[in-house]
Amino acid sequence: MPLQNRVLPTGDIVSDPARGTVMGNRGGRLHGPDRRLGPTRWRSKAWICCALSFRGRHRRIMSPASYTELFFLDEAVALAVGHRPCAECRHAAWGAFRAAWAEAHGGPARAGQIDAALHAARIGQDRRQIRHAAPMDALPDGAFVRHDGWPCLVRADALRPFSPGGYGPPLPRPPGTAQVLTPAPTVAALASGYAPALHPSADAA
Repeated sequence: MPLQNRVLPTGDIVSDPARGTVMGNRGGRLHGPDRRLGPTRWRSKAWICCALSFRGRHRRIMSPASYTELFFLDEAVALAVGHRPCAECRHAAWGAFRAAWAEAHGGPARAGQIDAALHAARIGQDRRQIRHAAPMDALPDGAFVRHDGWPCLVRADALRPFSPGGYGPPLPRPPGTAQVLTPAPTVAALASGYAPALHPSADAA
């Protein structure tokens, strides 16, 4: 039985055997000795998105004495639920994200400031994902929307339906207003040029 550590664009954390392309954490241990998630979904405001491998380090997933490893299909999914690039194992991506964030929001982009802004934009008082409305045709590549009840990646002039194993065939990007899953501050950074690392299926025919 797969561990409950796969994060969906809707913010749900589920068990799924499909392998993601990036890992992340939320500042601490969310699981118990039985390697099952408890009710807590974060330990700090620093939700980061990490590389699957870095300097030959090896980890036992959901170790009793370590943070909870979370997995995402790709970086766009991690951004959709409010994570941002790790400053250590994804240093270049972190620099690019900070630069896009500064351009979008003005002024220096320090980690603590970004984490606080993301936390306010991703989780409501009911502890559910915050979603917002935006014109569909104005959304940048890499944002996630809910379309016909399903999470979809915005990619060029199309939408790519999400599944834990990869993206489905492209759908025409419809007109009108979209329900956006990706936090508004991150959408602004995407619009300012940040390009998340995508699963290969995002560009499949």
